Amino acid sequence: MKTLAHTIDSKKTEKLPNDVFKTIYERRAVRKYKNESVNKKIIEQIIDAGKMAPSAINKQPWNFYILTDKTDIDAFSKEISKAATKGILKSGLKEIIKTGKDFLHFSHGLDFFKAEDPIFHGAPVVIFITSPKDNEWAALDVGMCSQNMMLAAKSLGLDSCPIGLAKFVEQTESYSKLNIPASEHVNLAIILGYGDEKTEVKERVANNVFFYNK
Repeated sequence: MKTLAHTIDSKKTEKLPNDVFKTIYERRAVRKYKNESVNKKIIEQIIDAGKMAPSAINKQPWNFYILTDKTDIDAFSKEISKAATKGILKSGLKEIIKTGKDFLHFSHGLDFFKAEDPIFHGAPVVIFITSPKDNEWAALDVGMCSQNMMLAAKSLGLDSCPIGLAKFVEQTESYSKLNIPASEHVNLAIILGYGDEKTEVKERVANNVFFYNK
């Protein structure tokens, strides 16, 4: 069965219905960035696009906490890296990390223990996205919000990557500096910047669509 990945690799994206489809098909998770800052207005545009995502009962549960200073980003990255390492090993995932198989965060081949910045990958913008701890639907809402942001970034010529390990920021000494209320928790972070690598599309599963017919 022919997979979606084959269609994309054939470089026929010009035949897609419109620019929205083109942006969706061209977005990639990028983990290497140029040393180039991103204008504040562009960051705000991307966040505004995220705010346009649907949410349960239109509660719009997300809040955004942004880092753009390289020194701050590096400091947070180092602390999160230590906290994440402890958390992962406590979860009994040592062997999964060692083999590099079947663990979502490491499927891209990154050696977590050797990478210079395994958390934020040198990106010039880090956006922590939080939601209320007592909102059971917020994780879904934040997921949709995040996708909007990443697609908006791509449409503006930027690259991005969702960082699940960013949630370990709550276990760092620097967490209080973000001034996140105790009623909220960090779902993930989105990193933004001008990509400095060419990433190929990963093959998509083709046999997972089922139409119900009576």
